[in-house]
Amino acid sequence: MGTKLTIRAVELAAPAEKPYEISDSEMKGLLLRVQPSGIKSYIVTWGRGKRRTLGKHPVMTLAGARNAALAALAEAAQHGAPVAVVAPKSELTVADACRDYVTGLAKDGRKTAAADAERRFERCLYGDKLGKVRLKDLHQDHIEAWRDRVEKGELPPLPAKRGRPPVAKPLAKSSINRMRTTLVAALNHAVARRKASPDVAFEWTSVKPLKDASQRRGLYLEREQRRALLDAADGPVRELIECVALTGCRPGDPALCLRSDYDGRTASVRFRSKDHDRKIPLSPAATVLFDRLAKGKLPKAYLFTQDGKKAWTADAWSEPVRSAAARAALPEGVTLYTLRHCWITDAIVGGMDLLTVAKLAGTSLAMIEKHYGHLVQGAAREKLAQVEFL
Repeated sequence: MGTKLTIRAVELAAPAEKPYEISDSEMKGLLLRVQPSGIKSYIVTWGRGKRRTLGKHPVMTLAGARNAALAALAEAAQHGAPVAVVAPKSELTVADACRDYVTGLAKDGRKTAAADAERRFERCLYGDKLGKVRLKDLHQDHIEAWRDRVEKGELPPLPAKRGRPPVAKPLAKSSINRMRTTLVAALNHAVARRKASPDVAFEWTSVKPLKDASQRRGLYLEREQRRALLDAADGPVRELIECVALTGCRPGDPALCLRSDYDGRTASVRFRSKDHDRKIPLSPAATVLFDRLAKGKLPKAYLFTQDGKKAWTADAWSEPVRSAAARAALPEGVTLYTLRHCWITDAIVGGMDLLTVAKLAGTSLAMIEKHYGHLVQGAAREKLAQVEFL
């Protein structure tokens, strides 16, 4: 007779001199195996001597193990064994898993997230040797070696695209961590769709984010420099630059903005990037910009376009912004995100509370406090210096 497995029971299962197993009385066929090393694994059995490891604790939760065991037992009842056992080992590669993840995001309606993941994989993974590794052979060393190559910029040439250099540049630690997060999501997606064994998930969950990666954005442009950038911009990219400078939005926000998203009566606009909507009020200067762009356009027309019809993409705006920054003699590294950083900085220094800044910028209060909290402390010191307490 087994013992009902609970989270506490799993945690308290102490290693012994020899491996032992605890059968779950709540679900017949589910076992917890405890190794002398302390490693704990969930196992499903569907007949005498017929078993399969579902995953290791705590990478796989107890609830996840019960769900996986239930699915395996149902397949065994129908096919004589779980599909993963009946079918030959998958030849799915890491690149295949990433493409499948992008497709899944698009099918779920998360087009922005799908496009973002595709750009990351295209830049750093599809052409890299990691992309060719089969999931069943994937090891922690493969992922760590790939991360080292990304950090050093040792990657194959990029596919030719307008506005993008063919050679990938080294990435900052924060960017590498975001790349790792997207890769892990793709690999977990493969496990969830039973295209990879839960056992192999331990290989990528063991690769931790790089430390000391959250650095403040140091590049700040004075107002005169921002005006110079705007004056040096040619064509429609000027409108994109002006929008980010006046609203502090992400560059992808206006790129997706339709005429129907702008309400001239209330001087507000709806931004729909990052998989969530937000409606923000506009300053008088920003209202003038949106009024001009909205004039004569149909509800489903894009407000910000490359040529009057075609929507903007990151590859399309990057080079025009770099060229304008060079003509304006601005420091190297100016991007549209630089203007977002400037807007957030000016809003906080100008006295706007952090919660309002976070809502208008479309980010969390925690992120604002983490990256811009020093500005609040500086402003507080200045105000304290003006008050006599004794």
